[in-house]
Amino acid sequence: MQGTKLRYRLTLASGMVECLCFAGAVFGFASLVFVLKEDGYFSEGCVSVPGTNTTQNSTDCSSQDERFSLVFTIASFLNNFLSLVNGFLFDRFGTLVTRLLGISLYTTGTLLTAFSSAAFPELLFPALSCIAVGGILLLLTNIQVGNLFAAHRSTIITLYNGAFDSSAAVFFIIKVLYEHGVSLRSSLIVLSLCSIIHLARTFLLMPRSHIPYPLPSHYTYGLKCGKANTYNVERFEKMRDSELTASQESSGKDTTPPAPKKEPKTQVMSFQSCVLSWFFLWHLLWLSVMQLRHYLFIGTLNPMLNRLADNEPDTVSQYTNAFALTQLCGVLCAPWNGLIMDRHKGKPLAPGETEQQADLRSSSLSLFLTSLQCLLFSVCASIPVLPLQYFTFILQVLNRSFLYGGNAAFISIAFPAHHFGKLYGLVMSVSSVISLLQYPCFTLVKGPLGGDPYPVDIALTLLTLLTFIHPLHVFIYCRKLARNRAENSRSDATGGFILAEAKL
Repeated sequence: MQGTKLRYRLTLASGMVECLCFAGAVFGFASLVFVLKEDGYFSEGCVSVPGTNTTQNSTDCSSQDERFSLVFTIASFLNNFLSLVNGFLFDRFGTLVTRLLGISLYTTGTLLTAFSSAAFPELLFPALSCIAVGGILLLLTNIQVGNLFAAHRSTIITLYNGAFDSSAAVFFIIKVLYEHGVSLRSSLIVLSLCSIIHLARTFLLMPRSHIPYPLPSHYTYGLKCGKANTYNVERFEKMRDSELTASQESSGKDTTPPAPKKEPKTQVMSFQSCVLSWFFLWHLLWLSVMQLRHYLFIGTLNPMLNRLADNEPDTVSQYTNAFALTQLCGVLCAPWNGLIMDRHKGKPLAPGETEQQADLRSSSLSLFLTSLQCLLFSVCASIPVLPLQYFTFILQVLNRSFLYGGNAAFISIAFPAHHFGKLYGLVMSVSSVISLLQYPCFTLVKGPLGGDPYPVDIALTLLTLLTFIHPLHVFIYCRKLARNRAENSRSDATGGFILAEAKL
């Protein structure tokens, strides 16, 4: 038993390192762009603009910025769009297959970036996309580690997502090394070799299938655990229901109680019912709007800083470094969200309230705070004052940490566990289609708006107000449950309470 607990802790710690140092590196793109520009990538996009008699010639690099923006747009789109395929892959084939695919893609991406050059900058398109998709696969397989620690499940899920956000600092570290004479190629080859660590962890500290929730007694996994690591989440849930029914039938008591115990089998919601629920649809809108705001900010950060700093390279580098350093704080911000969602753990439940209902009630505050943070972040990003951007960076990393951690935690709370991979993948995939609007927005700013992003920023800020519908809907639903709990206690006990009333 002690060895099993140690294995759990090693899995938690190593997963933290994996998410923190590798998984979300693509979101440090602003730091990478600074290095790529120094190496002359897409330099043909810079043209000299003649000045007047009183001014010197200037350089217009808007076409170069547009190419870099396109690289990030495609990478961030595929990062989420393929999550639907990734989710089905994870639910169907389990952790081992999913991780091997993720490691292969991530290594391919880092090697392609390492061997790209100013002569072949097009390699950046498949390279950054592979890094993005491989990274999200690593995160997806790590989210289930929260199931090993039931009392802190949401905290661990949000902590991993915060570490995923903080790994954007990887490219910042590469930028610092570059400024001290270490080539981009050398740094990325070392990053590629680290895949050996991911492979070792896959076979030694991760299950081949899935980690079930709630966790069965004496559950273990790993290379030497034989068949103990072949749990299937959906099969485990059905076996649990069957065992519960059998124990009631063999108790020799009144034969009427067993009938309701069989009800969970019929009440387990189908994948289609989950997708057609108001919870899922409002959650999709909630994530899509905020994700679009973040992606547009990250993808246009470098040209925005150039505009506000009058193209002064040292100032742009200073603010780029500040942005990258704030990304490191994501791992510190994310657990706050998890603590908010787990704040009811260990406390007595209200009469007739299930653990799932309590989890859902706690999530409404988390969803509201995330929307409020995004609104404040969008307002600050819309104000063209350079020093204010330090505060914008802080709000941005705080909101991203809450956003993605809250997204994964809410899906794990509100929907059946055996649909988690598919639902997580679907919501990320559909939201990625919305995130494609970042490129037309960037083109609109560079073209008709003459480089002034203010109208687009205001429009996105107003759009952010729509995200408050989701926490409001969850709050109203929980209040309704509280009022009707006594008279509906029997139906609540089936475990299908959420989607039964939230269905379209």
